[in-house]
Amino acid sequence: MKVAVVTGASRGIGRAVALQLAQDGFDIGVNYARGESDANRVVAEIQNLGRRAVAVQADVAQVDDVERLFTEIEGKLGAIDVLVNNAGIMKLQKIAEAKSEMFEETFAVNVRGVFNTLRQAASRLQKGGRIINFSTTAIALAPPLYGIYTASKAAVESMSYVFAKELRGRQITVNCVAPGPTATDLFMQGKTKEQVDQLAKAPPLERLGEPEDIARAVSFLAGAQGAWVNAQVIRVNGGLI
Repeated sequence: MKVAVVTGASRGIGRAVALQLAQDGFDIGVNYARGESDANRVVAEIQNLGRRAVAVQADVAQVDDVERLFTEIEGKLGAIDVLVNNAGIMKLQKIAEAKSEMFEETFAVNVRGVFNTLRQAASRLQKGGRIINFSTTAIALAPPLYGIYTASKAAVESMSYVFAKELRGRQITVNCVAPGPTATDLFMQGKTKEQVDQLAKAPPLERLGEPEDIARAVSFLAGAQGAWVNAQVIRVNGGLI
């Protein structure tokens, strides 16, 4: 019986990943920072699929919270095989106009949060485990307003490359999934219909990604068929770049 931890799993892409991995046969640790009712609904959905699940509130930017997250999931579900670092924030502003608080918050969640979970995974993940971190296609596109966000995700990619090498001998893979525009509440927030339509037409496949599209890529990396993929970034974006 295998166990996966999905951070930021109460809604959006995180929820889709948690449900996909449950369908793949994993018991799921559903992490959330806020939104207990949403997390509990995800737990119920996973249990309806015949898998075990537990919701654990933890702010990934806090060292003690992350240690407690791993300890609680291990205690309730067993040793952890897969870590999916989905938790993150995306606040957009021109670099010259951005407040220091925005920079600090973005790096606290998106970078320190991954750093905190990787340190726990180094000693707690089962041999042969999988780590899937989240990056973004926006790194390659480099659009205006995305400077701070893409910088945080570039840091995640860099840590992933190095961590894959540091885990030599454990048979643990470390990869990144880099979604393009995906139809989530977070993505839709603050955008007009015209902006959404324009972004949907940008990829050659001419649609927005769905959370389930991203979840299937995570499923591949977490499963037996992804065992030889290591230290890679997979862009899941319909051919946008």
